[in-house]
Amino acid sequence: MANLSTCEPIVVIHGGAWAIPDKLSSASVDGVCSAARAGYGVLKRGGTAVDAVEAAVLVMEDCPAFDAGTGSVLNTKGEVEMDSVIMDGRQLQCGSVACVQNIKNPVSLARAVMEKTDHTLLVGQGANEFAEEIGIHTVPTDSLVTEDAREEWRHFMKFKTTVNALFRNRAEETPVDSSVCDTIGHDTVGAVALDKFGNTAAATSTGGITAKRPGRVGDSPIVGSGAYADNDSGAVSTTGHGESITKVCLAREVTHRIEEGMSAQEASEAALQKMNRRVQGSGGVVAVSKGGDIGKHFTTERMAWAWIKAGKLHYGLNSGEDFVEDI
Repeated sequence: MANLSTCEPIVVIHGGAWAIPDKLSSASVDGVCSAARAGYGVLKRGGTAVDAVEAAVLVMEDCPAFDAGTGSVLNTKGEVEMDSVIMDGRQLQCGSVACVQNIKNPVSLARAVMEKTDHTLLVGQGANEFAEEIGIHTVPTDSLVTEDAREEWRHFMKFKTTVNALFRNRAEETPVDSSVCDTIGHDTVGAVALDKFGNTAAATSTGGITAKRPGRVGDSPIVGSGAYADNDSGAVSTTGHGESITKVCLAREVTHRIEEGMSAQEASEAALQKMNRRVQGSGGVVAVSKGGDIGKHFTTERMAWAWIKAGKLHYGLNSGEDFVEDI
């Protein structure tokens, strides 16, 4: 851990990599920009990287445009099951929750697992009981579910639409059915940060995938898959097809490549290329290295992203975009 305040604070955000329809594009971009501002504000006030990623993800969990917290999708039983992870790069401390129900902000519960237990992962009923023990109360399911999420569930249950269609690589010959893209959302959210002391952190949160089997857990709460942070390399948050991401331990793959000498951008691109080659999966990555270089890459049609460094907000949705504003 660095001892001198010599690092430029950085926060990098994603709002999910998938075939984001036009009707959700503005809300997705606005959401990641708001999250970036929240996280960066924490860093500029002297907060830690862990504080920053939690603050950023809280904003997105409270935004119904994303599939995390409020706005989470429904499983085949019409229930909400949410996953989240947070990791502190200083001593590799981490905490995560999976299949939690009726919790407004799973990322804060994941942080409590990291800081208030001897464990790294709590699931289902046990996670909910822990939440009650520490004063995180449950909320009604209806307060987390939007009408769009209900319509997505009805569409899936009627047509048995394949989830894999949303994560086809742009290079594949078979196009994604636009009717599917307009009805089913997969906006896992995430944040990575570097604070002024040189510490890194990462956090990821999701409501999973529409009409998933009850008890299904994807990559998001799995350390090394959905997120990873290590002061010796950097921090990563991932998004996309959870089963594919889990198979290649995508977040750890990125930090490993950074350790081998790649920039954060090179590592992000190479790791996603490997995932496509080995398991034909698509997704997205945001990363920051210990040296402060930024990585963002996706192999789905779109990914909402934003990052702030040196008072400049960068954001976009499509490949090649980079809109810039002063903050």
